[in-house]
Amino acid sequence: MNNITLIFIMVLAGLASGNSQPKKDKDQPLKQVVDQAFVLAEKQSLLMAEKYKSQEGRLPKTYEKGKDVSSDSRWWCSGFFPGSLWYLYGNNKNAEVLKYARLYTGRVEREKYTTDNHDVGFMIYCSFGNGYRLTHDNSYKEVMLTAAKSLSTRYNPKVGLIRSWDHNKDKWQYPVIIDNLMNLELLLWAANQSGNTKFREIALSHADKTMKHHFRPDYSSYHVVSYDTTTGLPHLKQTHQGYSDQSSWSRGQAWGLYGYTYLYRETKDKRYLEQAKNIANYLINHPNMPKDYIPYWDYNAPGIPDTYRDVSAATVMASALTELSGYTGKKLAQKYMKIVETQIRTLASPEYTAQPGENGCFILKHSVGSYPGKSEVDVPLTYADYYYLEALSRLKKKI
Repeated sequence: MNNITLIFIMVLAGLASGNSQPKKDKDQPLKQVVDQAFVLAEKQSLLMAEKYKSQEGRLPKTYEKGKDVSSDSRWWCSGFFPGSLWYLYGNNKNAEVLKYARLYTGRVEREKYTTDNHDVGFMIYCSFGNGYRLTHDNSYKEVMLTAAKSLSTRYNPKVGLIRSWDHNKDKWQYPVIIDNLMNLELLLWAANQSGNTKFREIALSHADKTMKHHFRPDYSSYHVVSYDTTTGLPHLKQTHQGYSDQSSWSRGQAWGLYGYTYLYRETKDKRYLEQAKNIANYLINHPNMPKDYIPYWDYNAPGIPDTYRDVSAATVMASALTELSGYTGKKLAQKYMKIVETQIRTLASPEYTAQPGENGCFILKHSVGSYPGKSEVDVPLTYADYYYLEALSRLKKKI
């Protein structure tokens, strides 16, 4: 058989089997992509739950250099794995997932008394908040109301903001980080549930002062703003996890987008909607935003494109844009959802999604915790998984 005949036979064989070949990811219906992503995520998360069930009080944090890294409830990420399990339970009401969601949520309960940092919102609202949403368990409600009281103790009316950190007092008088926007949702929920308007007043004061002082004219944000406790005005604007004080740390930008999106949902104040749309516009049109919309760890990082992506920034952004699309006109909504679809298809691909049992049983790969701190660089992170599942849950309702 000569080479021409062999090639001809191979071509015919390829044509004959063409209909049996699996579709490329870009040709799969989006609903199928989302459903498959949930299946893989549930397998991984159940493996994770089984791995830690006998380790009393422990919760997954990351997987680094081939080793599991966990924490107790004190770590700011402690509420994310329980929250992930609640999103998985909400997807298909698997009783096994429910069992573990309750188990790991219980491991975070003591944080309802946390008053020494602002992360009580992350810890409690992501875990007990999702649990209450799905089960209406009144014991969960009481935990959240107690946590809201604890969080509100960090508010200084003279400054008008919730203090983020208590360390580095020689440098920061009253540090507030952009991440802190994410904790206001607990206060707004508590105001609605309890009738205590103080919670709402604190949340909106924080949101308004953050909008005024954290953002630059182009709607990028600083990471850390420290306030003078006498004047209530900023005395220092910096970064802690980004490339430089004037750069745009990607997860911080996503926190801002997410925060003002839900603030509009809860208040219907159009100032918050415009802020969210302007932040989205900044991110979408940034010259260093990759075509797949999985951001680099900082939009101004040196070495782009040969530097790390931050999947956690992408998942927060995808979840926020999915919600924001419901508050805009049709043309802008379609634009947002096209970007979300690109992000989800990319994240659901083998490049970013681990197979069951791999990646320390985390769902997604390639996140960056703190590049300047050389901490959690190019690893899975529990909050990347959480916001991915939230984005999938929100997207599934739209398709």
